[in-house]
Amino acid sequence: MTEDEVVVRRAPRYGRFMLIGFVLGAITALVLTFAFPDNPDFDRGQVFGFLLLGFGAAGIALASLVALVLDRVFSKRSRSAIAEHEATHRSTD
Repeated sequence: MTEDEVVVRRAPRYGRFMLIGFVLGAITALVLTFAFPDNPDFDRGQVFGFLLLGFGAAGIALASLVALVLDRVFSKRSRSAIAEHEATHRSTD
C-alpha cells in the first residue's frame, strides 16, 4: 500500500454552466421576440433567430465567466488529503 498527498477541491462543471447560459439567452430572445410589435421586413421566426444568435452567445459567455469566477473562489478553499493506493492483481487462472 502506498500513500500520496493530493489536493481536493470543488470545481464547477463548465458544460452545465454553458448550457444554462444558452437556455437563459434563448428564453430572453423568445420574450423579446414577442415583446415588441411586428416588423414588416422580418417575420417573428427570423427575429427570434437573430436574437437567439446574439443572446445565446452572450448567455454562454456570461455563464462561462461565472463558472471561472466560482472556480477561482473554490480553488482557494482547497485542502490536502492523503490518498492510499492498494495494488491488486488478477490471476489469469
